[in-house]
Amino acid sequence: MTVYFIGAGPGAADLITVRGARTLAACRVCLYAGSLVPRELLAECPPDARLVDTAQLDLDQITAELLRAHEEGHDVARLHSGDPAVFSAVAEQMRRLDAAGVPYEVVPGVPAFAAAAASLKRELTVPTVGQTVILTRVANRATAMPEGEDLATLGRSGALIVLHLAAKYVDRVVEELLPHYGADCPAAVVAYASRPDELIIRGTLDEIGGKTKEAGVLRTAVIMVGRTLGAEQFRDSHLYSPERERHVC
Repeated sequence: MTVYFIGAGPGAADLITVRGARTLAACRVCLYAGSLVPRELLAECPPDARLVDTAQLDLDQITAELLRAHEEGHDVARLHSGDPAVFSAVAEQMRRLDAAGVPYEVVPGVPAFAAAAASLKRELTVPTVGQTVILTRVANRATAMPEGEDLATLGRSGALIVLHLAAKYVDRVVEELLPHYGADCPAAVVAYASRPDELIIRGTLDEIGGKTKEAGVLRTAVIMVGRTLGAEQFRDSHLYSPERERHVC
């Protein structure tokens, strides 16, 4: 049978894709991270589905559950928060399924940074201001960052930077980005994006650290730093310009 890695979205249960919900409803086994995935989504599973909370399981135990379901002839929904393409740890699961000869598919989901941008009511790519978005994190106790991907290096681009898993280290983020973005650069922290308890913190780069700590935000948040967050004076996009050459196919 097949393992489906499904992006559950950033938090709000109704932000799962139609394909994700339909796939979830068709799987007899569902593995989900109970600390991250909204429990309302589990209502989409078949009434007799086996539900496995992976919050306390290690990779070997998760793999064993996937292989058990496959051997029993069941399709498996493997629910991940956000989108499986970014900071989801699906790569090592796929590697083990490849070794075991178990087929799998990926169903994309709404990533946290997209939900945060929606909450901020901001387009992250603004004409003449910024056309590049960097998605990254900081290394602490987790896996070390590859060479050349430290904040000091990435910050030299001046592009909008989105940091996952970094709210606890906001002071370090500010310190490393200040030389490249400047103290007055717009910044924001969005915690629990799209959820009922969502919290939005706005300010300049030199303010955002103090505001984040004052709010007590430590996890489940993204930090955004870049000029597009405050852009007001910019040219209209060429996409809808009356001067753009139109092609009729």
